[in-house]
Amino acid sequence: MKKNNCDFSVLAHFSNGIKNLFFTVKYLNGESETLISDAVEEITGYTAEEIRNFPENLYSLIHNEDSAQIKKALIEFENDPLKKYEELIYRIISKRGEVVWLKEFISVEREKGKIICRKSIVLNISEIKKGEKKLQILNDSLKELNSQKDQFISIISHDLRAPFTTLLGFSEILLNEQDISDDEKNEYLQYIYDSSKSQLHLINCLLDWSRLQTGRIKINPARLNVKTIVANSITPLTGDAVRKNINIRTDIPADLHINADERLIGQAIINLTSNAIKFTPERKEIHISASRFKEGEIELVVRDEGLGISEEHQSNLFRIDKKFSLVGTNGEKGSGLGLTLVKEIVEKHNGRVWFYSQVGEGSEFHFTIPEAKNFVLLVEDDQGERAFYKKIIEEALPNFEVRFADNGYEAIGLFRDILPTIVITDHDMPLMNGIQFVDAIQKKESNKTTPIVVITAVLSEEITKKYRKLGVDKIISKPVDRVQLVQAIRECLY
Repeated sequence: MKKNNCDFSVLAHFSNGIKNLFFTVKYLNGESETLISDAVEEITGYTAEEIRNFPENLYSLIHNEDSAQIKKALIEFENDPLKKYEELIYRIISKRGEVVWLKEFISVEREKGKIICRKSIVLNISEIKKGEKKLQILNDSLKELNSQKDQFISIISHDLRAPFTTLLGFSEILLNEQDISDDEKNEYLQYIYDSSKSQLHLINCLLDWSRLQTGRIKINPARLNVKTIVANSITPLTGDAVRKNINIRTDIPADLHINADERLIGQAIINLTSNAIKFTPERKEIHISASRFKEGEIELVVRDEGLGISEEHQSNLFRIDKKFSLVGTNGEKGSGLGLTLVKEIVEKHNGRVWFYSQVGEGSEFHFTIPEAKNFVLLVEDDQGERAFYKKIIEEALPNFEVRFADNGYEAIGLFRDILPTIVITDHDMPLMNGIQFVDAIQKKESNKTTPIVVITAVLSEEITKKYRKLGVDKIISKPVDRVQLVQAIRECLY
């Protein structure tokens, strides 16, 4: 056979300069000779010479999982006298140990059914395969979402209709029956009220979840004090806890701040605490704590001594398509969407939520939120003392940043901007002394939980009484001792 019967010049010209493609030509007329273009090294890591020296040339690199299938396909192709073209897709292991997807287009010339020349173009399709995998994952995700949507619509349709049996039934009795006792009327009205309240909660949760899903609720993160946001969130639930004689304890350091949307994070805390109250028997306890989870994250935990959740139901929590709800210890009903909304809120803040629960022992729900920096508002007009205090504070408390104000008026404006973790103010200041400054903060600012330390050169009984009346946490006499200042700050915060 003459080699020009198996000309490879067109292939050589075609593959020249293309890094993602190489070609092979094999003469099979008695003497076997294999030609491989140099672009093979870019794809496989092996030179053309190295490939030619392998027992099966390029096929020696085929991934073990694909080897048998490809060998079978090649044998069937070569033994079929009528077939002149074949396409193969397989994986190889490159010299760097990486998996590379290849697509090989094979063309043969035959004489009396026997192959006399074999040419192939080999294309690196790894990026295409990555794209296909992403599309498959997306397609599976969309199928799952669609299935969840159908299940969710079915559940919600049932839950939206169900309460109207109670609402319409008792309303009809009250409208049509005249000789109903006052006790019965009050009982029926209570049924109507409870059912309406439960329905409104379901609709509110549903709307909030839907808005978060579709991006119609805009997340407006701000620097929030964790102790304050927890206190504000659980205040509306105090009545429910008192009625069940449940004690809610909090253990939250004053220096923890998060970067979060106040309304949404407040809603997450309310939902978790409300659930804890609902499923906790009378005369038990609920514990809410917060701490640094890891760098840049704050962890909040709501733990109860309630009913707990069985293992078979735990997998249904946080799932919109498997709405799960239990009746509370006093017959309280829930929407079944509260935890789903909590998960959505937390994940929108780039946090995560998880839980531990055991039947009869209670549950504890954890979630993380990004931490915000701590600020010390230092109100001092003397530059030397400023530098001294700053050095002491930042060496002892590395996660704090000191911000300065020359006087009380400037400090009030800065207070609103930075929401300091703690305020340290000199008593003797121009324009406004320490008493006037503290009084202005307490009257104008809603955040009355911020600890305040006063430094004064003259510590009289009268001055002390005025500061104590204003709720100042610590009063320090000048000259300030390093240990005394750090200890005062720590006692205020921890």
